[in-house]
Parts: sequence; structure tokens; C-alpha cells
Amino acid sequence: MIRKAIANGQFYPDKLEQLTALIKELSPKKVQSRCRAKGVILPHAGYPFSGKVAATTISKISAPKNIVMLGPNHTGLGKKFSLSAAKSWQTPLGDVEVNQQLKKRILNSGSYIHEDSLAHKAEHSLEVELPIVQYFFKDFQIVPISCSLSSKETYKNVASQIYQGVKNDLANTLILASTDLSHYEPDQAARKKDRKVIEAIVKLDPEKLIEQVNKENISMCGVAPVAIMLFCLSSEIKKTEVVLYQTSGDATGDYSSVVGYAGIIVR
Repeated sequence: MIRKAIANGQFYPDKLEQLTALIKELSPKKVQSRCRAKGVILPHAGYPFSGKVAATTISKISAPKNIVMLGPNHTGLGKKFSLSAAKSWQTPLGDVEVNQQLKKRILNSGSYIHEDSLAHKAEHSLEVELPIVQYFFKDFQIVPISCSLSSKETYKNVASQIYQGVKNDLANTLILASTDLSHYEPDQAARKKDRKVIEAIVKLDPEKLIEQVNKENISMCGVAPVAIMLFCLSSEIKKTEVVLYQTSGDATGDYSSVVGYAGIIVR
């Protein structure tokens, strides 16, 4: 079964030539060196708005063999924590295979994540990452997991299930968390709130992240995937790098109502 693309022509161009030209335009002209990352946080808005943040961040990472992709569930459909049942995902740059062995290991390592197609059917947050990842990486496989809002303890349990599934191949695995930050606030207010989110991530503190999002009423759509990624890698990671932060106002020139985007590498 192939998971058909649903965001092409909306969030990114559906024609191969236009898509690659846009990603090239959004990417750095020169990349000095690439690092080995254990995790990465990327935005998932339309490419004209957040594509520069995503492309600039991915361009700095050396290619992994596997990418466990964690994205928010905007639709509310399917299981709360849903691993795609598809064998591959379609994009204009070609189909990307789902790593069936890694998928089975994750599913068999706990009871919180379930195989489910419904959560992924109309969800864009992981699909939007793929063409940019494909532009920079070759010969990789994915394990796409949709994550709904839940409790801190549930995030820890989901993270533990993922870690148990990937721990024997962690050296070849990147965990990607997909999120946008503040939504539809004046630029200055969005930046102030997003700074608190980014500070918690830089400190590798998922509990503080959850606390700040709740306390400050921050409309970060991917708090679940980011917290799960940080909990999952808590014993492995040592530092973070904020590659680029922007708001949609930087692309449109309209700062009256913006969405925030951050690209962060976790090592």
C-alpha cells in the first residue's frame, strides 16, 4: 500500500521541476560541513513560508539510513499514536519506503503506538518534510508516526516504546519532530512566546517545554512530537543547535498575524 501525497500543489509544488527549483532557491548556497544529528525539529508550513528554515536546517545534517518521523495530528482522525500502515510514501521526488523491520520493532516494544492509516490519510505535517529531506538525503527509509496531544506520562511511554525499537540501530537513525510554533499572533508576541519554547528545547527539558506551552497558552501544534523526541533521546543527546528561527512575516512582510518556525538540530 502506498500513502498517496495530499499536500502537493498546496504546501509545495506538485511538479518535479518546480519543486526542486523552489527547494534549491530556499537552500543555502554553500554548506560548510554536515554534522551527525540524533534528532531534528523542522516546521511544516507551505514552502514559501517555512521552507527556508527547513531546508537550511536539513542541509547541515549528514544523511541517516532511517528517519523516525514524529508529527502532530491536526485532523483528530485515527489512533492517538499512529504508525503508518503504508509500505511507502509518495512524493513528486519519488516514493520513500517505510522500514518494515524498524516499524515492527517499535510496534512490538510497547502498547502505546498502533499501526493505523487513518491518522495519516489527510495529515500534512510529515509529508511536507519529505521532499526537502529527499532533496538532501539519498537511500533512506522512514517510520512515520502521528502524535496526538496527551499527558506528559503518555509522552514518556511513547518515547520509551520508540527508543526500545530503535536503540540497536540508533547510530543510523534520525528522529525528526515536525512542528510549527506560535500561530496567528502579532510578530512581537509570537517571538516572545517562541523564545520560551526554544529555551526549553535548548536546555533539553521536555517537561519545561510542556509546562511553558500550557502556562503561556502557546499554540505550538507539535508539542507532542517534540516532547516525545526529547524524552526518547534523553540519555543520548548532549547539545542542541538552533539553526534558524523565522516567522511567516519574514516571508510575507505582514507582521500583524504570523506563525513561528524553528529549525533545531539535536546531537
